[in-house]
Amino acid sequence: MKEFDRTERIGAELRRDIAEVIRSEVNDPRLKLVTIQEVRVSRDLAHAKVYFTCFPMDDGGGEQVRLLNGRLAGFLRGQLARRLRTRTVPQLHFVHDESIARGQHLSQLIDDAVASASDEQEE
Repeated sequence: MKEFDRTERIGAELRRDIAEVIRSEVNDPRLKLVTIQEVRVSRDLAHAKVYFTCFPMDDGGGEQVRLLNGRLAGFLRGQLARRLRTRTVPQLHFVHDESIARGQHLSQLIDDAVASASDEQEE
């Protein structure tokens, strides 16, 4: 059995290449702090969902989503076509990943609950 299937391997390669292109060839300061978290490629390799976050924590990444899904998506796809050794390059769809913010919020809720439980036991 294969360790990784083709879509996962291509997704990992796309993640590395997209991050490199954004870092080295995109001059927009709003995108300098974008971190590519994961790329999920469809089975037919026609579409790729690119999950990203922005640091420091942003207000939902709305501006970055508009930038990345606009003209920049075509530019990135063209740059990827030069780097990848695949017959086609998937269409890129950028999605702001909110799992880190959600995880921090849940961690804070747990810490608050533990603190209030220990305060109740002391009384």
